[in-house]
Amino acid sequence: MPDTDDTARPDVIAQALAADRPAVSFEFFPPKDDEGEAQLWRTIDDLAPLRPTFVSVTYGAGGTSQGRTVRITERIAREATMPPVGHLTLVGQSRGEIETVLKQYVAAGVRHVLALRGDPAGGPRAPWEPHPDGMDHAIDLVELVHEVGGLSVGVAAFPEGHPDAADLDADAEVLVAKARAGASFAITQLFFRASDYFGLVERVRARGCDLPIVPGIMPILNFGQVARMAELSGADMPREVLDQIEPIAQDRAAVRAKGIELATQLCRDLLAGGAPGLHFMTLNRSPATREIFEQLRADGLV
Repeated sequence: MPDTDDTARPDVIAQALAADRPAVSFEFFPPKDDEGEAQLWRTIDDLAPLRPTFVSVTYGAGGTSQGRTVRITERIAREATMPPVGHLTLVGQSRGEIETVLKQYVAAGVRHVLALRGDPAGGPRAPWEPHPDGMDHAIDLVELVHEVGGLSVGVAAFPEGHPDAADLDADAEVLVAKARAGASFAITQLFFRASDYFGLVERVRARGCDLPIVPGIMPILNFGQVARMAELSGADMPREVLDQIEPIAQDRAAVRAKGIELATQLCRDLLAGGAPGLHFMTLNRSPATREIFEQLRADGLV
């Protein structure tokens, strides 16, 4: 039987986020087929020498690809040198089914999960429809994780506010509530202005909450793709970014170079302002992430 006592082992992510050096982590998405999975493992191998604090594997849109996500996360726990964080959403699942996945994670040696409500099956802007035997909010999942035991839990944060939140203060209240329910860290949605991240941190700290909030970084390598993801997630593509990208939008190499430049500077600004780490959304490709990492290492920041 797995050890299900939350206090029986150290929370390596919480420890890393409290350390003097910033934590660095990588996010992958579940591949659609075996060829994509082979590419993912090549990327994991390429990034392993950077010694990330953790890696995570998301669910597909609308909660799809759950089985592949769980299987890949379990394999990382068994075979890779980096701790995995298992994503888990409420989309299309009963409470019992979610509890089963949590126990699978624990049995496989996964020690951390990211508890998300998840986007509705109809897309991020579609009305939320819970499973008849499921749960409504991420905080419910945080509480269930602690009931199952054996796992530390992270949650999502939204520098520009969750699309369903009444305003930024209400959004901050939700994040604080998730921390009080037992979340030990948060990872943000993609964003492009450091000021949005620091605004979120200030709102949370003003409410007496010291939850570590890790900024999520997605460099603009494909302008159309990132613009679409930003639109769906409710993130704003700032005019100061558009002014630099739009004139070169038809030149893929130029967009990539500018995207890496902008992301690197964003990382510098975040670390200078006290962010506890950086979480790179890799899109299952390693070169851009490595380039940004090497620039930051040359600066002595990571």
